Amino acid sequence: MRNTGLLSAALAAACLATACQPAPTEGGETDTSIERVGTIDFSPCVLGGEHGQPTVEAQCGHYEVAENPAEPDGRRIQLNLARLPAEGKSGGTDDPVFFIAGGPGQAATAVAAVVDSALREVRKQRDIVLVDQRGTGGSNPLDCRDAQGEPLEIDPADLVDAAGADAYFAQCLRSLKDRADTRFYTTAHAVADLDAVRAAMQVERINLVGGSYGTRVAQQYAMQYPAHTRSVVLDGVAPNRLVVGGEFARALDRALALQDAQCARLPACESRFGHDLVARIRTLRSRLEATPVELEYRHPTTFETRTDTLTGDTVVGLVHGVSYVPQLSALLPLVIDEADEGRYEPLMSIAQLWSGQMEGMMNIGMQRSVVCAEDAPRYTPDPADADTLMGAEQGRQFFSGCDAWPVGKVDPAFTRPFEGDLPTLLLSGELDPVTPPEYGEEVAKGLSNARHLALKGQGHGVMGVGCMPRLIAQFIESTDPAALDASCLDSLDYVPPFTSYNGWEP
Repeated sequence: MRNTGLLSAALAAACLATACQPAPTEGGETDTSIERVGTIDFSPCVLGGEHGQPTVEAQCGHYEVAENPAEPDGRRIQLNLARLPAEGKSGGTDDPVFFIAGGPGQAATAVAAVVDSALREVRKQRDIVLVDQRGTGGSNPLDCRDAQGEPLEIDPADLVDAAGADAYFAQCLRSLKDRADTRFYTTAHAVADLDAVRAAMQVERINLVGGSYGTRVAQQYAMQYPAHTRSVVLDGVAPNRLVVGGEFARALDRALALQDAQCARLPACESRFGHDLVARIRTLRSRLEATPVELEYRHPTTFETRTDTLTGDTVVGLVHGVSYVPQLSALLPLVIDEADEGRYEPLMSIAQLWSGQMEGMMNIGMQRSVVCAEDAPRYTPDPADADTLMGAEQGRQFFSGCDAWPVGKVDPAFTRPFEGDLPTLLLSGELDPVTPPEYGEEVAKGLSNARHLALKGQGHGVMGVGCMPRLIAQFIESTDPAALDASCLDSLDYVPPFTSYNGWEP
């Protein structure tokens, strides 16, 4: 946690560059704990701390917008905002960084500590602004509730079965009836909200940093508001033409094949596990589909002894989830090998660890509003998916509930490629199971002032890896991607697969 005195000094200095001023109280007195940026008041707050994550001191505020832009006198919703003030002695510059979270369904303020770490070099010069996309976090979240108003528990098995998925989303919609109109929670509405916040902060130009689905939002903003865009950083690039969820199965198999090839190059790994990881996972999945296993295991965070059922779907979900993070996917060969020998407890423990980390991170109602409007109508099953680990049904399951979900209109130009000369830095992880480097290369081809960096041995989301924080800061300051000396990335390598629970062979 930062020293409070130092933070206060940094906030005061930041006002010099961002038109901050103390806000008057109702009695006319000045409340020095509140800082006004343009027309938005920000108050001290602490973000983070969930699931053992670090905390970060910030400034929090709200900005009100119309839910339906065509009816400004209709329902109003508050956008939840946070500001991480620049830490330099001279305060922040006139053009802050707006970070856009992924998902769809992730709230930007929920990952404040991660953003603060990855953009620590940027923050020496610039404020970082976090806007919870409408429908997430504190921005009128589209959280699904049961008939008593309690959070509607979601079991992944419910979404595998079409009837179960329909029942789940029907209840979700009933719970949203008096709180939101799901037609107005699309990417286009998020883009308009971002620009409304920019204007309210009285900032002429902003730097965009988007992660995963956030790269779609960033591209759409830059295309619609190029005059207000100074630079763009895309981490885990999703091309505008991409049907989110439509290529997951093939992307996962690609990532697993690369991981398998790495094992084959290491004598200790090859000797212990062979080099056909995908085939072994398929065999295990088939066995558990035919005969699920009820087992007792120790929960990885509470250390309580629990009893649960391990299914084929559990295995596939685990493999997909941990493949985002090389440090976790390095455990896959070992836990699959253990399961082949009938020792399922490690597999179940890691599955619970991953699901616990992801719990509450994605707002599934907001996710439906985006993908059902923008992606489901464009989805066409690919016969090649039938031969993948996730199988041909993955696409149908991803778009569960879309047939009945009220959706907004999408501009036909929505899928037009991001093109032009805006300074753009594109980042990819070589082993990314959802946004592989090919996507970054695809988008970079349409940009005349761009550079794509694919990081060896890395997974999904790389802006905090190695020297990347420094390179991002250098790029945002110079807006010259070609001038970056990225040789520091050459030291990155693969995370060796674990050959035992003591780690990998030296």
